[in-house]
Amino acid sequence: MKLALLQMDIAWANPAENIKKAASLIESAPSADLYVLPEMWSTGFAVDPNDAYETADSQSLAWMKETAQQRNAAICGSIIIRDDAGFHNRLYFVKPDGSEVYYDKRHLFTYGGEHKRLQPGTERVVVEFRGVRFLILVCYDLRFPVFSRNNKQDYDACIYVASWPVPRISIWQTLLRARAIENQSYVIGVNRVGSDPTCQYNGASAVIDAYGKSVAASEENKESITIADLDFDRQRSFRQKFPVLDDADDFVLLPSKIER
Repeated sequence: MKLALLQMDIAWANPAENIKKAASLIESAPSADLYVLPEMWSTGFAVDPNDAYETADSQSLAWMKETAQQRNAAICGSIIIRDDAGFHNRLYFVKPDGSEVYYDKRHLFTYGGEHKRLQPGTERVVVEFRGVRFLILVCYDLRFPVFSRNNKQDYDACIYVASWPVPRISIWQTLLRARAIENQSYVIGVNRVGSDPTCQYNGASAVIDAYGKSVAASEENKESITIADLDFDRQRSFRQKFPVLDDADDFVLLPSKIER
């Protein structure tokens, strides 16, 4: 499977401008099976969402659906969404047929006040696409290994979309590797670059394999699209040869929502 990591500089609270930017990046890229955008790619990390939120019929989600159909590929990225239950940091996985699966961020970033205005997710979501099972997660979720634990071997790759700032970027890089190694899984991390009213971002987007090695990495401090090829036969062979996950402790996670 071929992935494209879209490392963007996000215009604050301006979905129309960010759609143009994402579209330009995708148009400049080779074809891929899956394009991954950063956290809150259409607005920036707006923890006070009143001036930045969208709805399920928003222009950003409509663009994702249209582009997925045109490219015959899936597109994944989070948007700040308002529905009847309130505001959510909602990660959409949009397929070429126009269908969508979403995951609401479970671990809200209390240090930045995200928990004061957004509603936490209540489900763990695995999406199947072209024979590959993706666990889809958002930014701060990376710090909580239990939630991403592959103890039932229910996923092949884990996606983290993020707005992870410069002062803690070494933690981002370390935890991406840790999650890949402990779960014997590809880990895909897509972070933004640029700045918002409170933080600076330098990207460091990457794909890490089950050995903890970098398969692909984006240049820091630069808007870019990075292509990675994932070899799941090699990953399956490693799991069979060295079956670490069979020895993992049992514990109960939130019920997984498996979407095909």
